Amino acid sequence: MTMGAKMASSHQRFFSMRNPFSRCVLFAVALLMLLAVTWKSDRIEDVGSRIVKAASSHNKGNVHQQPLSDAPQASDKDIAPVSNHVMDCSINSTYMGELKAKYELGETFQYLKRYVKINREPVTRKSITKLTQPFLPNTFTTVDMQHPSNYGEEKCTEPLQVPVTESPYPATGNLSDFMFGVSTTFKRFSSEKTSPVNEWTYWLTDGKGNSNGGKLVLLLLDATEDQILHAKTILHHAGVDVDVFHSDSSMEMAVRYLTLIPTLYNHPERQFKKWLVSCDDDTFFPSVHALTKKFEAYDPNEMLYIGTLSEDVNNVDRHGSQAFGGAGVFLSVPLAEQITKDYETCKTDEKIHESNSGWGPQGDILLRKCIYENTDVRLSILRGLYQLDLYGDPSGFYESGIKPISLHHFKGGGWHSALPWQYTKIAHICGEDCTLQRFQTSDNFIISTGFSVAQYPLGINFNIAQMERTFAAAPQDKGWNLDYVFDPQRPSLLKTGRKISWDLQEAIVNEDNTVSQVYVRKANDWRWVDRNGEPMSQLDGVIELVWVP
Repeated sequence: MTMGAKMASSHQRFFSMRNPFSRCVLFAVALLMLLAVTWKSDRIEDVGSRIVKAASSHNKGNVHQQPLSDAPQASDKDIAPVSNHVMDCSINSTYMGELKAKYELGETFQYLKRYVKINREPVTRKSITKLTQPFLPNTFTTVDMQHPSNYGEEKCTEPLQVPVTESPYPATGNLSDFMFGVSTTFKRFSSEKTSPVNEWTYWLTDGKGNSNGGKLVLLLLDATEDQILHAKTILHHAGVDVDVFHSDSSMEMAVRYLTLIPTLYNHPERQFKKWLVSCDDDTFFPSVHALTKKFEAYDPNEMLYIGTLSEDVNNVDRHGSQAFGGAGVFLSVPLAEQITKDYETCKTDEKIHESNSGWGPQGDILLRKCIYENTDVRLSILRGLYQLDLYGDPSGFYESGIKPISLHHFKGGGWHSALPWQYTKIAHICGEDCTLQRFQTSDNFIISTGFSVAQYPLGINFNIAQMERTFAAAPQDKGWNLDYVFDPQRPSLLKTGRKISWDLQEAIVNEDNTVSQVYVRKANDWRWVDRNGEPMSQLDGVIELVWVP
């Protein structure tokens, strides 16, 4: 030891590099530091990659949080539209003249243009969403067509801000597992009032001229070859994947209905399908995604008969407990195979006679008997399918905040009249959940999206969760016929002075990804009078909503 040098302390000697244990400890520390740096680097790289992915997703659509319910969720294919629309509320005299002529308005009418900003958020769809903003910040503009030069400098108020779910868009619907069969006449197919082409274009295509995978088999009663070709050409041009065949009018109507099942089963594309569906030419599916989501709960390899009863308990009593065809009858392929085997014995004169409920032989009854008498299969009820055996004003149903899987009987002719193809146009920029979604403003207006804008001048002092009974059951309305499906309904506000409504007449998906909706109220509408029969307004009215994504 050198003189004058200090003796190392015991802990210094312990950590001397000459000590093998010290070298091991230091090596271990160095290794841990290296792993920590590597781990941190990986984390930084991972965060960076997530930012890149998030930016990429933002260009494609919203980044979606964990689903809050079992409702259909948007996927990466659901590209949220954007718009560069500039608000413009100036009143154009030429446009006002077009509205007047198109909707047969008086020389003087009320007009309001209101913008609505769509805010897609990770929320669930509510029956009604209450907003803090008023619908009518100022007043309606009274348009006088005799003095058109008085307009042109009107200013827009701040748009209504509405939160909506991140529901998928119609363009990404996929009905590849389904084949639909419909029997109708060429007259109904080609008539402007009853043609189903627009409705089929909505739920059987992506809205851009391409099929969404759903197959349509159309049977046209006593159609000529030219008519068959005409129907096929129109539907193919719209993007509908369809095969069109003749149907024999000499066959009993109930038998023609039953014949749809073996026709679908024997179709060469049946091997690629899971569900064969019989429905009417006025059956409408507002949400393809909601429909397919429902069927995730069923096993297509089982023998299944899926549908719903009529909402009117009298009709169930009259015709029996079976799937009512207008709401859609869904059969698994194994069950359709069994029906095809039993087809000849299911359409004998005796069976046709047994299917007569007093209103003539019924195809729904014939199909039910064919299934029940040859198998142990019984009807599985799918909630959300609606036969809609309703008469009169249907607004109570459509204004209830409902999200239907199917609609029916909306072409008039004794039943109610509605325009579901127009109602659902908002779904192209807002998502399928937006159709018929309700928004209540701070000044007692309720927007039933795509159907109506209703004002309640005496306040909303009733149970808004209950359906308003504006409609009727027929031919025997006992007052409670519809309660088992709709629950007891609250009294109608028609002709009470407590409600006045503007009904949707037309919706347009604009090139800038906005949707314009025109709602009209007529001064002589029998519904909008007070209890003394006095009109609630002396002028016709137009509300134009412009929805901006």
